[in-house]
Amino acid sequence: MVPLSFRKISERLKQMQLPKIDVVVGIGSGGIVPAGFVAFYLNAELQVMVLNYRDEQNNPRYEEPKVLAKPEWQLEGKRILLVDDVSVSGKTMNMALEQLKGFDVKTLAMKGKADFVLFPEIKDCVKWPWKP
Repeated sequence: MVPLSFRKISERLKQMQLPKIDVVVGIGSGGIVPAGFVAFYLNAELQVMVLNYRDEQNNPRYEEPKVLAKPEWQLEGKRILLVDDVSVSGKTMNMALEQLKGFDVKTLAMKGKADFVLFPEIKDCVKWPWKP
């Protein structure tokens, strides 16, 4: 397991060439803390979309990710960054993108597959600083 600190995440985030963003949407539950961190760094609004696909042991709970909560957004004309902690299969990220269809959306993951990936070199499990 690879341990990551908030300092290391912050350092990597500062190295990224991110576009101008108006709204950061975090995929809950795993993407809420990273999205808050990114929204603060970008001085952007933060929203949360709650999706669930995997349990606490990282095993799929459902055939497909399920949208559990989605706010009533006013996103017309805004540049959106969709954030999750990990995007390996892409199922959760793709389900979230489907909910944001028609909007200007880029994706960011701490590791895995996305438009922007903070730690593309990490292939192992991560010990996130926000999880006990």
